[in-house]
Amino acid sequence: MGFFGMQKAETPEEVPAVPRQETASAPAPARAGSTVIADGITLTGTLKGEGVVQVEGVVVGEFDMTGAVIVSESGLVRGPITADVVRLAGRVEGNVHAREHMRLEPTGSLDGDVTTASLVVEDGGSLNGRCTTLKPTPALEPELAQVRKPDDLQFGPDFELDEEKG
Repeated sequence: MGFFGMQKAETPEEVPAVPRQETASAPAPARAGSTVIADGITLTGTLKGEGVVQVEGVVVGEFDMTGAVIVSESGLVRGPITADVVRLAGRVEGNVHAREHMRLEPTGSLDGDVTTASLVVEDGGSLNGRCTTLKPTPALEPELAQVRKPDDLQFGPDFELDEEKG
């Protein structure tokens, strides 16, 4: 008999350990993530990264993105934006460099210069600045290489240049 009238505890039998199953880690996402800067939030600084950033609040600073920057109707960006694609329904006070495409929607306003390969300004969109178009992306180069150069063109025997008619 044990202490205070209790029986002596028996030694527990060893329970065989259950082999631990390894769980497979989640696969990496197929594309970069998305970030939303919500209405009522003010962010100050430089945003660098990959993916999609949607601005519904205020950003005072610079964007340097691989991916897209979307400025919603309630969004305001005070600073330059560099991204592959820029969609603007809110307001930007700064220059925009869209490597592939920029779309200025009817509620959008840009006070700054635009450099892009493709620009769409919808009715009502406001662009106060200069626009510079870039050459098409290298993906189009093979198609353009098939176009014949003017030196390669051949004309029929009756062809006369305007200079010779005089």
